[in-house]
Amino acid sequence: MLEIKNLEVSYGAINALHGISLSVKAGSIVTLIGANGAGKTTTLKTISGLLKPRAGEILCDGKNISGLPPHQIVKLGLSHVPEGRMIFANLTVLENLRMGAYLQRDKAAIRRELEFVFAAFPRLKERGQQVAGTLSGGEQQMLAIGRALMSKPKLLLLDEPSLGLAPLLVKTIFEKIVEINRQQGLTILLVEQNANLALEISHFGYVLETGKVVLSGDSAALRQNPQVKSAYLGG
Repeated sequence: MLEIKNLEVSYGAINALHGISLSVKAGSIVTLIGANGAGKTTTLKTISGLLKPRAGEILCDGKNISGLPPHQIVKLGLSHVPEGRMIFANLTVLENLRMGAYLQRDKAAIRRELEFVFAAFPRLKERGQQVAGTLSGGEQQMLAIGRALMSKPKLLLLDEPSLGLAPLLVKTIFEKIVEINRQQGLTILLVEQNANLALEISHFGYVLETGKVVLSGDSAALRQNPQVKSAYLGG
């Protein structure tokens, strides 16, 4: 579904990605793990059009989307849940969710997506008229994911969904990610600092170091890899 070929990205004179290549199969959960500064968030931002690549290709269903503006990439079925959630703090929960469907003109389809989001995250239905900035961190993360789902994406880009959350809430969020993947067949590319948890729920993984892919393989195999254990899994 998604294929990245020799992607290079720079911040001015600083090279952030050094020709990385990876692929994401339809219906799978693929994770990118690595230390801070490895290039994980840069990869997601470039896929979603927030950053422009210096070289390389990003193919979605065979179409090169490199350099397209973000709204066109959303139209193609890619939706991005950014690091730090980035909700509209002054809008209500329901208004935030409706913003996720801003490209959708079919009111019946919007209602269906809203029902799906509320079924996945019942807390959001309870908080529908509450100002989003007053939600807890976990509720804001649910809202950020729900807002992305409102565009009915084929591919969901998730950047650090566990960031700043208590362990119990992290467990809930990740259970929902797996549930959405299984029930909807939604393809997910996950960036996550909690490497153990990311490899536990994903099918395939890539390890990034200083803008390069240094390891890749089935997630179960990566969890047993001595190098990955030592660097990322605390053992």
